[in-house]
Amino acid sequence: MLRGLFSRKKQEEVTFLAPLTGAIVPLSEVPDPVFAQKVVGDGVAILPSEGLLLAPIDAKVTHLFPTHHAIGLTSDSGLEILMHIGIDTVKLKGQGFTPFVSVGDQVKAGDKLIEFDASILKEAGCPIVTPIVITNGDVVAEKNVVAKADVQAGREPIMTVLLK
Repeated sequence: MLRGLFSRKKQEEVTFLAPLTGAIVPLSEVPDPVFAQKVVGDGVAILPSEGLLLAPIDAKVTHLFPTHHAIGLTSDSGLEILMHIGIDTVKLKGQGFTPFVSVGDQVKAGDKLIEFDASILKEAGCPIVTPIVITNGDVVAEKNVVAKADVQAGREPIMTVLLK
């Protein structure tokens, strides 16, 4: 009778470190309905005060958009995340973005992913708020945004996710 209790898989908790230095913004306040209405996935956003995107978790780089404005990561446990630097930044065609990784690279939380020049984004009329979303929410049992205000990239947790 007790055997069944011990064979249950323990749920894995994943803690996301802040991938950017800046202010936490609820996803619902992102000025793009695709993110604000959680069409792409659930998560949080950061209004960056510095132009360096770091890996929030240990993962593999599974997508790097040719314009370098967005990146997809997949953890060993299968959690898929998308980080989209700014809104409408695809129109910059890569101007102002410098990637440090390629598709297939294994990264650790805190590793440099993409550097960006916020002044170029602003001059082009692009909001710099950056969504960090989980694109495969079906593997998530629970999500909790733990950061409440300003965060330091690579130093503070922003979100915890309990996997199913």
